[in-house]
Amino acid sequence: MTSMMEYKGYHAFIEYDAEDNIFVGEVFGVADSLNFHGTNVEELRQMFEQSIDNYLDLCAKIGKNPEKEFKGTFNVRIPPEMHKKVSLEAAKQNITLNQYIVRAIGQSIKKTG
Repeated sequence: MTSMMEYKGYHAFIEYDAEDNIFVGEVFGVADSLNFHGTNVEELRQMFEQSIDNYLDLCAKIGKNPEKEFKGTFNVRIPPEMHKKVSLEAAKQNITLNQYIVRAIGQSIKKTG
């Protein structure tokens, strides 16, 4: 089972490592490697928060903009025939392909709650 934690807008996937008897966390959506672990939930949360705080402090010291999980852009690879169909459908609706995809994703999210 995988769980998530959130701190300062960053999210981490949490798993239990039965071999080492520890919880292991990895920050989601950031190219820089932000991993942490703890032997209990309280220690895990402290280590997660410390990991994020250290990352933000380091970025400030070196003048780097900290990465954000969700930038609002992502690449999608689809079969050429599907690309053709959605592009033509978007054109028929007089909207951009991006607008068409945003609508489709929005409708899908509404269905799943």
